[in-house]
Amino acid sequence: MLNKELEFTLNLAFKEAKEKRHEFMTVEHLLLSLLDNPSAGSVLQACEANLDVLRHDLTEFIDETTPLIPSDELNRETQPTLGFQRVLQRAVFHVQSAGKTEVTGANVLAAIFSEQESQAVYFLRKENITRLDVINYISHGVTKYHASESNDTAIDDENKLHENHDSPLENYCLNLNKRARLGKIDPLIGREEEIQRSIQVLCRRRKNNPLLVGEAGVGKTAIAEGLAKRIVDHQVPEAIEDCVVYSLDLGALLAGTKYRGDFEKRLKAVLKQLEQQKNAVLFIDEIH
Repeated sequence: MLNKELEFTLNLAFKEAKEKRHEFMTVEHLLLSLLDNPSAGSVLQACEANLDVLRHDLTEFIDETTPLIPSDELNRETQPTLGFQRVLQRAVFHVQSAGKTEVTGANVLAAIFSEQESQAVYFLRKENITRLDVINYISHGVTKYHASESNDTAIDDENKLHENHDSPLENYCLNLNKRARLGKIDPLIGREEEIQRSIQVLCRRRKNNPLLVGEAGVGKTAIAEGLAKRIVDHQVPEAIEDCVVYSLDLGALLAGTKYRGDFEKRLKAVLKQLEQQKNAVLFIDEIH
């Protein structure tokens, strides 16, 4: 699961910690080791981090705060802290959720940000690096250098949107109710229990967001389509009979996003318009 570069980085980090008789392997040890990892290092450079300053701050903090293994117990192994283990587990989970097979140093770097109270995150923030910066570079190859250009582009795009009177919902979502009225959605067969449960959840006053879990191809999207068809055919409770089901088109949402913040701007525009519609239901495929 861990790629060879990351395995080498972790093994080297444990070796150096043992040589220094460090009792624990902390999140700060992990971040320090990632400075020499090709994948994580390239992300940090793209985020305009000063690696020398980071290395100095981390080394000083680790040397001052890490307990040492007693000289008469040198056979004792350096133990990873819970925070260290959580970061690696979180990185593996996120990679698996994205359908990928290898965890890289960059994935571990992104996972470190969840340890909010750690000194490692403090040092990253001190360098003006956020989790969004890291994710933007990993996902889209967008560096912080483009931030100002991105803002200008966002303003231009917003102006064009108003000039053309385009609707974010029309641009980035499919109206499943409309498709059902046009006869483009077939009746849902064999999913009575699932759709009834989804309807029950949607009718709640609170905690009314159904989450459809299943392998690819088992028919999760078909349940959303079946719900839209039932609404159009007036086969749902009164509480949701006026609802309009939209399916978020992630392909359209991502298409043409070149700069940092483009994707987020589009998504916010969609959500803002949905908030203005009293009875909108948004279906997000592959939400992980």
